[in-house]
Amino acid sequence: MTDTGARRPLKLAVVGHTNVGKTSLLRTLTRDVGFGEVSHRPSTTRHVEGARLSVDGDALLELYDTPGLEDAIALLDFLERLDRPGERLDGPARLARFLEGSEARQRFEQEAKVLRQLLASDAGLYVIDAREPVLAKYRDELAVLASCGKPLLPVLNFVSSSRHREPDWREALARLGLHALVRFDSVAPPEDGERRLYESLALLLENSRGQLERLIADQQAQREVRRHSAARLIAELLLDCAACRRSVATTSDQVQSAIDDVRKAVRQREQRCVEALLKLYAFRREDASASDLPLLDGRWGDDLFNPETLKLLGVRVGGGIAAGAAAGAGVDLLVGGITLGAAALVGAIAGGALQTARSYGGRLLGKLKGQRELTVDDAVLRLLALRQRQLLIALEARGHAAVDSITLDTPQDKTWREGKLPDALHKARAHPQWSSLNPRPKLDQTERQEQIEVLAKTVLI
Repeated sequence: MTDTGARRPLKLAVVGHTNVGKTSLLRTLTRDVGFGEVSHRPSTTRHVEGARLSVDGDALLELYDTPGLEDAIALLDFLERLDRPGERLDGPARLARFLEGSEARQRFEQEAKVLRQLLASDAGLYVIDAREPVLAKYRDELAVLASCGKPLLPVLNFVSSSRHREPDWREALARLGLHALVRFDSVAPPEDGERRLYESLALLLENSRGQLERLIADQQAQREVRRHSAARLIAELLLDCAACRRSVATTSDQVQSAIDDVRKAVRQREQRCVEALLKLYAFRREDASASDLPLLDGRWGDDLFNPETLKLLGVRVGGGIAAGAAAGAGVDLLVGGITLGAAALVGAIAGGALQTARSYGGRLLGKLKGQRELTVDDAVLRLLALRQRQLLIALEARGHAAVDSITLDTPQDKTWREGKLPDALHKARAHPQWSSLNPRPKLDQTERQEQIEVLAKTVLI
C-alpha cells in the first residue's frame, strides 16, 4: 500500500433499491440512531449523505448513503441506446455520456446521484431486502451499477426475518457473477456482523486491507470497553441497593412510609441505570424503560447479623451475639420481639463487648427502643441483576436501525435466580456509606470501588 493510499480514507457508496435498509445499515455501522431518516415510506433518502469512521484520529472509511434506485429498467434501456453507430462503449464511458446529458438532470436525476457517487467511490455496498422476491428490476439495477466498473459487495439485510428469501438471492447473485456477499441484519446484527462485512470488503479491495483490519481491531476493542463499562454500571446499581438502609419506628404508618420510600428509591435508581446503559450503547432514552419493580417484603435488619457485619463486630461465629442470632434471638428482636432477643443484646453490650458498643451500639440500642432497619430483599437484588443483564444482552444484539422498544422476556439465568449472591453484596449490607441512596454517602472509598470491580466480573458471567 502506498503512503498516499494509507492516508486517504476508503470510500464506500451504499446503494440499492428504495426502502431496502440503506440508511438503516449506515445507522448500525456508525452507531448513530440519528443518521439520515429511517422510514417505511419509499424513497426516503433524496440526496447523498456521508459519515466518516476514524481510529486514533485517522479517517479510515467514508460511507455515503444514496437515494434509492426507482426506475432501473427504463434507465438500462436508455443506456443501451446511447451508443452511436459503430461504437461499442464500455460501462464507465457510457455512463459518462449519460451523466453529461439532460436526462441525468431530469427524468433520471435520482439514479444519476447514485451513479456519480459510486463512480467517485472505491466500492459499493449493494443492500438487498432479503424478504423481497428476486424481480427483474433488481437484476437491471445490478447491471446498471456494474457498468460503473467498481467492486460491488451485496449485503443481505433483514435475514433475521422468518420471511427472508436468502437462498433465492444467493442463486440470483451467483448467476450474475456476484459470489461474494455478506449477511448483515441492520435491526438485529450478528455479533460478528461488522467484522465479516469488513473482511469481505478486504477480499475485494486488497490495497485497503490494512485500513479495514484497523477498523475491525478498533471496533472489537470498543466492544470490550462498552461491556466492561456496562458491567460496572450494573454493579454500582446492585451495590447501591444492597447497601441502602432506612431506620424506622415500628408503628404501622411509619413502616409503610419507609417501605414506599425504599421502593421509590430503588425504582428510580434502576431507571438511572437503564438510561446510562442506553447512552453507553448510543440508543435513545425512549428505547427502553425500567417498568415497575415488584419489591417483596422489606428486609428487616437481619443484615446486622450477616458474616461481614459479624466480622466488623469482632465476634466469632458460634459465640456471643452470633450464637444468639443463630439461635433465633436476634431474628426475634428484629421482627419486633424484645424478649429473649433484647436480653441477648443487652447482655452482650453490658458484658464488655466494647467494639460492638462503639461501632454498632447506637444501632443496637435503636432496636431496643422499637426501631427497625429496612433494607432491600435479596430477591429484589436478584431481580435487578436479571433484568439489567438481560437488557445488556438485548443492547448488544440490537441494531441502531431498530425502531421498536426493547422488550425483555422472563429471565432464565439460573446463576442469579438460584445461586449464592456474590460476596460483594453481602459486604455492602454492612456498609451503608457505600450507597448513594443513603444520607452522606462516601462513594469514593477504595474498598467500595474494589467491590464494584469484583461484582462487575460476576455480572458478565
